[in-house]
Amino acid sequence: MTIPFDSLKDEWMRDPAFRAEYDALAPEFTLARALIEARSNAGLTQAEVAERMGTTQSVVARIESGRNPPNLRTLEKYAHAVGTRISVTLVPAVSPVTVHHHPANS
Repeated sequence: MTIPFDSLKDEWMRDPAFRAEYDALAPEFTLARALIEARSNAGLTQAEVAERMGTTQSVVARIESGRNPPNLRTLEKYAHAVGTRISVTLVPAVSPVTVHHHPANS
């Protein structure tokens, strides 16, 4: 019997520990999808991106995996190789950080 992944995911998401880990990894997965999409839109293979970056295909595969997020300089090289540029956006957290203002320090 095969259980559809979506059913398993829904069940796992009810576990607070799983949900916390899943949410913590969301930025890495989002970045990985964006990198792969940019390369695909450029019509390039991992090997072609690697050549343009001066590295190997296995390095590009690791960059796109989402397991070890690359540093900003590596992202800039990748972006240049696929004909794009980096744009960083900070968005509100799910639970906003409370900022306390102290009248004596204002």
